[in-house]
Amino acid sequence: MAKKKLITAKINGEPREFACEPRQSLLEVLRDSLQLTGAKEGCNNGNCGACTVLLNGEPVVSCLVLALEAEGAEIETVEGIAAGGKLQPLQQCFLEGAALQCGICTPGFLMTTKALLDRVPHPSEEEIRFQLAGNLCRCTGYDKIVRAVQAAAEGANP
Repeated sequence: MAKKKLITAKINGEPREFACEPRQSLLEVLRDSLQLTGAKEGCNNGNCGACTVLLNGEPVVSCLVLALEAEGAEIETVEGIAAGGKLQPLQQCFLEGAALQCGICTPGFLMTTKALLDRVPHPSEEEIRFQLAGNLCRCTGYDKIVRAVQAAAEGANP
């Protein structure tokens, strides 16, 4: 068994330390060690986007990032976007616009679109669809998701 390494990172705005084996993914550590279960394991090979988190402000599929790579990084998970138990406007737009069904993919969609809206506050539909290309949903059509992102960008509810 490989020797565990101690990693220090800022997770959802809080300094955190965790021990991980060199082969462990960031997704494994977030879910199993840190009990941050918002990121979901859908495919475990980087194709579905359900495990998307922000690493230094950029969306990454955490199943393909080694936890060791988080040393000194800022990580934001879906648990970190609601402030004080109040849904963030993007989350509220997803809820009110029925842009989710089973919920497995929803955290990945939220984190991916949060990164987009942080970078491009008023994206076009084409930009939204391009950004969402790495996130898969098997339950619902993407139109409601796109409309929810548009509503959040406009500062209105769908």
